[in-house]
Amino acid sequence: MPRNEFFSKFATKLDAMDSGSINSYIHLLARKHGFLESVFNSIREGIVVIDASYRLVYHNAVAKEMFGIPDDFSRIRITGLVRGIDWNDFFGSGKGEHTAYHEIEILYPKRRVLNFYIVPRQPSDDREFATLIFNDITETYDRLSSAAESERTALITTLAAEVAHEIGNPLNSLYLNLQLLQRSLDSGKFNPAEGREMIAESKSEVERLDNIIHQFLHALRPSKPVMHVIDLKTLVLESLTFMRHEIEGRNVTVNCLWSDSLPKIRGDSDQLKQAFYNLIKNAVQAMPQGGTLTISCSYDDRSVFADVADKGRGIRQEDAAHLFTPYFTTKADGNGLGLMVVERVVREHGGRLSFESTPGEGTTFRLAFPRIGGRIRVLPPPKDAASPAGILPEGSRNTKEQE
Repeated sequence: MPRNEFFSKFATKLDAMDSGSINSYIHLLARKHGFLESVFNSIREGIVVIDASYRLVYHNAVAKEMFGIPDDFSRIRITGLVRGIDWNDFFGSGKGEHTAYHEIEILYPKRRVLNFYIVPRQPSDDREFATLIFNDITETYDRLSSAAESERTALITTLAAEVAHEIGNPLNSLYLNLQLLQRSLDSGKFNPAEGREMIAESKSEVERLDNIIHQFLHALRPSKPVMHVIDLKTLVLESLTFMRHEIEGRNVTVNCLWSDSLPKIRGDSDQLKQAFYNLIKNAVQAMPQGGTLTISCSYDDRSVFADVADKGRGIRQEDAAHLFTPYFTTKADGNGLGLMVVERVVREHGGRLSFESTPGEGTTFRLAFPRIGGRIRVLPPPKDAASPAGILPEGSRNTKEQE
């Protein structure tokens, strides 16, 4: 019997029950609760359920250990445990099956690097809930720089197949221009203006081929990024220029939004352009009938952000957990390496990668990089030094948390 149906019938019959029947139902409830509790406590992921006011409704044993949640969590909100996430429009947005992925670092009760997925539940009895599933990736994060050489070899082998596919279009264009030039010369009716145009087009395609090979082979190189001061706006524009043929061919409109005073970051231009190339390519391919691609840059005291947003088909909830896994792909001709490369590049730049997506409406990827000269925000100590972060003071209002 579904859980909601069980409780509804129980509530309906409660008034008519004698004490013995009530006692039997209570024991049945306890057994059901104990079974579900043992299931949730046996898995490796931390599970937290929150309501629309961000209060913790439920957590399993793994989440309790991850965040140091006390036995009495009635006054704890997720905004105190997980900082740096914009929760303001998550509930009540009417987005339906909206899925979000984030990567965070926490320091209490000990340092951990976590990624988590947010899966909202449809409102029930005028209440909204969301389930947060946390994975501890600290070891993977800390040991990323020492990845096995055998895996690199396998990735490069697969990458070679992708390069072969990508160079097909410019090679065809180059061959066509050379063929037209030869016919013009053989006919004795060579037109210098047309000849110069065909040569210019051929040179452009050769440059395009060189860029494709350079970008792809550079993506999985084992060396560390060579850091320089970078203007993120310039880097994004160069990536868009590289992608202009595919963007124009798919009838995609590009909007770029940023201020002239965007702070600089430190990074490896080639690796970062590869990351943006992969994200832009995914966004364009997600809109086969055309659409709008929006790239916006912003910043706060500590980070510079780049958002790549499309109006495509979106990401299904069941695929979200596998997006950054090598060889996982939802495309018929994909190789499952693109987002893995993006995540690696962002991570090696000391940044963070997250995304939010709604099936049928589109996806937004956010890249966050440390800004040069960024200020460190020092949080004031809690009034009760013994209390972990996230506990609400007595008498707090039941409203959205203000950071």
